[in-house]
Amino acid sequence: MHNINVFITQKEIDRITSNWQALLDIMPDMVFIFRVDHLIAYMNPSAVAKFGNLCDKYCHDTLCANQKCTSVCPLGFATRSEHTEPLMETRIGNVSVEFSFVKFNGYLGDDLVLVVMRDITLRKMHEQEISEFNTNIENILRQKIQDLAESEKNRAHLLNEFEDLKSQLFEGRPVDDMVGSSNKMHRLRKMIAQVAKTDATVLVSGESGTGKELAANLIRNLSARSDKPFITVNCNTLSDSLLESELFGYEKGAFTGATSRRKGKFEIVNTGTIFLDEIGDISPRMQGLLLRVLQNGEVMRVGGNEVIKVDLRIIAATNVDLAKAVQDGRFRLDLYYRLNIININIPALRSRPEDIPELANYFLKYYCKTFNKRVKPLCQAVLNLLHDYHWPGNIRELETVIQRAVLMAKDSAIIEENIVFDSKPIREDHLGQPHTLAPKTKSLLKGGRSLKDILAEVEKEVVSDVLKIHSGNVQEAATFLQVGKTTLYDKMKTFGLVKKVPQAS
Repeated sequence: MHNINVFITQKEIDRITSNWQALLDIMPDMVFIFRVDHLIAYMNPSAVAKFGNLCDKYCHDTLCANQKCTSVCPLGFATRSEHTEPLMETRIGNVSVEFSFVKFNGYLGDDLVLVVMRDITLRKMHEQEISEFNTNIENILRQKIQDLAESEKNRAHLLNEFEDLKSQLFEGRPVDDMVGSSNKMHRLRKMIAQVAKTDATVLVSGESGTGKELAANLIRNLSARSDKPFITVNCNTLSDSLLESELFGYEKGAFTGATSRRKGKFEIVNTGTIFLDEIGDISPRMQGLLLRVLQNGEVMRVGGNEVIKVDLRIIAATNVDLAKAVQDGRFRLDLYYRLNIININIPALRSRPEDIPELANYFLKYYCKTFNKRVKPLCQAVLNLLHDYHWPGNIRELETVIQRAVLMAKDSAIIEENIVFDSKPIREDHLGQPHTLAPKTKSLLKGGRSLKDILAEVEKEVVSDVLKIHSGNVQEAATFLQVGKTTLYDKMKTFGLVKKVPQAS
C-alpha cells in the first residue's frame, strides 16, 4: 500500500512537472530556472533561441562571461534578495533584458529561482535613438534660437545703420526732387524727416507752384510705407460725382455706364499712402465722406452697402487758407482738425531767393537734355534778373521761364533778352529807386506800403485783367492762372470782384 502511494505521488509529480513545463515552453518571454549553486536547470525555447541551450551549465560560465554571478546578473539579484523584486533591467552580453524572478522549492525540496526575462534590445536602441534625437532637437532648437537671436540683433544693427545712412544722406544732400539749400529748405527737410516716420495725417500748405507734391513724395519715401502703393489724386480736376467714384469706387449698376464693379483709389492704395492735392476745393458732401475715412478708416463704394476697412496714410495739400475757409463756412471744422494734425508750409520762392540759382540751373540741365541742346551755365546778369523778379507763380513759373529761355537761346548761351516774364519784374538801381517799371508798378511802390499790400494790389490787378481777357469766364481764368476755380472765387470775393466782373471792351 505504501509503494502504491509513492507511485501515485511520483506520477502526479511527473504530470504537474509536464504541465508547467508545457506552459513555460509556449511563453514568448525567456524563462530560466537556476539552482542556488548557479547551475542552469531549465531554459524554455525562447531562452534557448536567444542564448543557446545552456542547461546543466553554470551561470558564471555562460551568462556572466566566465565570472561568478555579479550584481548585474539576474541570478545575482535573486541570490541577494529574500523577496520577489519588481521588474528590473540589465545587459547580458550585447542583449538588453528586463526581468523579474521568484524563489521557490523544487519537488525534490531543493532551492530554485525562476527568472522570466524579455529581450528589450530593440526597445533600448529605439529609446537611445529617441534620446539622441531629442538631444539633437534640443541642440538644434537651441542653435536656431541662438541664430534667430543673432539674426535679430544683426537686423536691428542693419536697421540702425540704414537709418543712420538715410539720416546722413538727408543731412548732406537729400535724395529727393526738392531742390534748394537755403536755411528754409533745410528746416523744411528736417521737419519732413521727423513727421514722415509717423502715420499721422499731414497737411501740406503753400502757394500754387511751390512744390507741395514733391514734399508729399518725400514724406512717403521716408516713411515706413515707402514700399507700399502710392497714389496722387488732384481733387479740383474732377467733378463731385467723378471724384467720389474715383476715390471710393462703385458697384455694378450704381449709375449709367457702371457695367461692372470698380475699386476706388482708397481700396487700391490700402496699406500705402494717398496724396489728395487741392483738398481745399472739394465740396461739403465730399468733405463729409472724407471725414469718415479719416475717423474710422472705412469706405463704401457708390451704390453699395458694404463697409470696407482700409489702412492708409493720407497726405493732403492746398493753396487755400483752410482756417479762413472754416470761418467763412466753406470748410468743415471737424475735417480741418483731422487734416491739420501736422502742417507743413512750403515757403514761396520769393522768400528764399538764394535758392533761385540752384533751381534755375537744375531746370537748365533738364531742358537742355530734353531738347537736346547745349547751353552754357547761366551768367550773372541773367541770375540777377531772376533774383529781382517776385515770382508770383513760384517754382512752376521759374521752370516755365527757363524752359522758354532754353528754346529761345542762340549761340549756346542764354542772355537777358531770352528771359521773358509773364508780368513786369520789380527791380531797383544802385540808389534804390525803381526803374524800367510800368507806371502802375511805380505808383504801387510809392507811399512806403508793405510788400503784402503791394502784392495784394498786384494780384487784384492780375485777377481783374485775366477775367477781362476771358470775358468774365471764371473757369477759363482759373485755368489760365493755374489755380482752382474755388480758389479764384475766393480771391474775387476778397478783391470785391464777384458782383461786377470786368467785361472785354
